[in-house]
Amino acid sequence: MRIISVFIITCVIFSACASKPQPVIETVIEAVPEPVVEIKEPEFEILSIAIIRGELINTLFETVLKIDNPNSFPVELSSIKYELYGNGMFWADGLENNLLHIPAMSSSETKFRFSMNFINMNRRILDDVIAMRQVQYIFKGNAQVRAVIPRIIPFIMDYNISGLSEVKPRAD
Repeated sequence: MRIISVFIITCVIFSACASKPQPVIETVIEAVPEPVVEIKEPEFEILSIAIIRGELINTLFETVLKIDNPNSFPVELSSIKYELYGNGMFWADGLENNLLHIPAMSSSETKFRFSMNFINMNRRILDDVIAMRQVQYIFKGNAQVRAVIPRIIPFIMDYNISGLSEVKPRAD
């Protein structure tokens, strides 16, 4: 009887080991494409060119620059490199590194200063500045723009705008 019991237990153990393996369930994870984000370049406009300190040879100016953000998310300008021309003549160039935050679908203003030496300038420009007439300007350069959303790298945009700006004394 003992032999029969050992035989039955052995058969049960071997039959359990010989059972078919359970199928492996594979999970396939499909990559979800990132949403495409269209970034529109900010738009620049000079609002005014103000005389801060006028002297016979050198004059210090302050320019107010308005930046419009046409995007549905905020952007930041970390640098603006510029060349400024007035009435067709080179006035100044420079690099502004002030970080400027521009809210979504809104605008911000920034000011920068430059000095102009009238020694090598056309007399007409000096007369226009002294009389505080409007000047035809060209403002060109590039700006580093960063969209304030994840995984979008900063980019450099070029700009070249022109228009008329009044020359006025600085309002304190």
